[in-house]
Amino acid sequence: MIDKHKQAFQEEARELLVELESALLELDQNRDDREIVGRAFRALHTIKGSGAMFGFDDIAGFAHNLETVFDRLRNGHLAATADLINLTLAAGDQMKTMLDEAAGHGAADQARSAGILADLRRLTGAAEPRPDAAPTAPGEAGAATVGPAREWRIRFRPGPTVLLNGTNPLLLLGELRGLGDLRIELDTAGVPPLSEIEPDRCYLAWEMVLTTAAEPEAIRDVFIFIEDDCELTVERLLDQAVQAHAPALETTPAAPDRRGATGAETASSIRVSADKLDQLVNLVGELVTVQARLSELAGRRDDADILEVSEAVDRLTAALRENSMGIRMLPLKTTFARFQRLVHDLAIELHKEVELTLEGADTELDKTVIDQLSDPLVHLIRNSMDHGIETPEVRRAAGKRSTGTVHLAARHSGANVLIQVSDDGRGLDVEAVRARAVERGLIERGAQLSEGEVFSLIMAPGFSTAREVTSVSRRGVGLDVVRRNVEALRGSIDIAGKPGAGLTVTLRLPLTLAIIDGLLVRVGQTHFVLPLANSLECVELTRQDIQDAHGKHIANVRGELIPYIRLSEYFRIETALREREQIMVVETEHGHYGLVVDQVLGDHQTVIKNLGRLYRHVQVVAGATILGDGTVALILDPHRLVQEAVQSVSQKKRPHDRSKSVNSRDFKPTA
Repeated sequence: MIDKHKQAFQEEARELLVELESALLELDQNRDDREIVGRAFRALHTIKGSGAMFGFDDIAGFAHNLETVFDRLRNGHLAATADLINLTLAAGDQMKTMLDEAAGHGAADQARSAGILADLRRLTGAAEPRPDAAPTAPGEAGAATVGPAREWRIRFRPGPTVLLNGTNPLLLLGELRGLGDLRIELDTAGVPPLSEIEPDRCYLAWEMVLTTAAEPEAIRDVFIFIEDDCELTVERLLDQAVQAHAPALETTPAAPDRRGATGAETASSIRVSADKLDQLVNLVGELVTVQARLSELAGRRDDADILEVSEAVDRLTAALRENSMGIRMLPLKTTFARFQRLVHDLAIELHKEVELTLEGADTELDKTVIDQLSDPLVHLIRNSMDHGIETPEVRRAAGKRSTGTVHLAARHSGANVLIQVSDDGRGLDVEAVRARAVERGLIERGAQLSEGEVFSLIMAPGFSTAREVTSVSRRGVGLDVVRRNVEALRGSIDIAGKPGAGLTVTLRLPLTLAIIDGLLVRVGQTHFVLPLANSLECVELTRQDIQDAHGKHIANVRGELIPYIRLSEYFRIETALREREQIMVVETEHGHYGLVVDQVLGDHQTVIKNLGRLYRHVQVVAGATILGDGTVALILDPHRLVQEAVQSVSQKKRPHDRSKSVNSRDFKPTA
């Protein structure tokens, strides 16, 4: 039980450190905002109090020193400066290292902790701590008092399960004593008969009168890390004569009662380990496969009972799948917020003025995709700040604002999420890219490159136009790393920009990597699955249509000329010549294209199975799935399929030759 709560503390502490970092970065832009200071103070106070409660004394003591400083900031006795903010950011990093050490990962440098605290004392003018001084109890940092003493009535009723979390209510009363004179009255009305007492539940409540010069916020801060698990009221008391004629002037409302009529506690959310969540999704995936087999069996048998059961299981499986996948969907807000710190630190290192703006941070994405998204975004932001954003002097000379902007945006697009990293910097220097490509032997000196082809060159392995090695650029690691990571997620990357007006990199990523809605098609005796989100419609292709196109792979769909790819030819599948074929019209990043198949079999809930490392270079296949009869069907990636077909046709190569990449506008739909 203790280990469980220690792990919960570590998870909570990491979240609080993210909140602390976010507050500090906002404070750097608004130095006089007391509300932001209060956010940072509360994060440190909670880390300190919870850390002391669960035996993380080193973290609690370290956080206490920071908390004391921010209490002085909160009370106006100290001013927020850039040095103080940067030092606190470094202290937050050190606490992360201390948490890693507690979790058994690496070791924290104690000398660094001591150095940070020493710098903090020099910066704030705080006195050296006495060697024999005991650590201050949680909550005492809020005891800084200003003005005359006042009386406060405090009603405190802990939640019934508070003891299970390791909280000792008596320690909280001790913290209140640190704020001033405390008179306590015990409320035992909630204690049941002896035969009904559960030893791990709390039945007591306390009514207290506290005389202190502290503000009500300092009183409530004592209970800050259990305020969601208790009933708490803090009211200002007046003189006896005034009380007889007037109500209390200041009232801090009680925390909402989170218990029902039976006293049972209800929670709006719970923590679940990622491993358990992944296991749930895997089990749901297996259930989807079994359900497909059941549907196949029911379709072959003329049995109304089996068919009814199959349909019921189908509905339940679909609902369970949607629910389990919804659980794995997380907003990008936390991921995006982490980059505020990256931009802050890089701006200092590169001597540039840069701000990060966010859009669409509430867009949700599968946790598995989010976990693998951090590195590509870090590289893109570093690339924008190092190569894109100019120095303040250069920007002013170009008529721009001295502060550059990196914009991070996300939005849904069908079954995909589009994430854009853009900047308002110098943009892409086409001539510099061309010269560098010639120097590296990627193109001939006289080659005529379109803008799209230039953009594709900067994604070549090791490509960089930087001539000087810095801690940020020209380490032989270019946008090809981003491209490989995005392609590993079955995504794609697009680059656009104008000289002097910045660059925009768009990542197209699938919502999930586990289960998708698909459309099952047949080519000869081979089955394929097309993502349903990319499939627009199905139209017939007759012999007459082919003759009218004069041999070109183009179909007229209600006046729109749509180029198509015959999958039997592309994959070299032997199939009989049919009088009527079917074209699946799909939407890709290159526009509308058709995929010619023999038969469209219908919708199919698709559990995506990885093909393994042996097939990692087969880009047009996103994975495989198991059909109801036990056979395997390949899941096609329409974007890659069209891109590679465009490439092979435009360069007059066989469909299976995929050595280079070209822009989609070069596609000439000929046989």
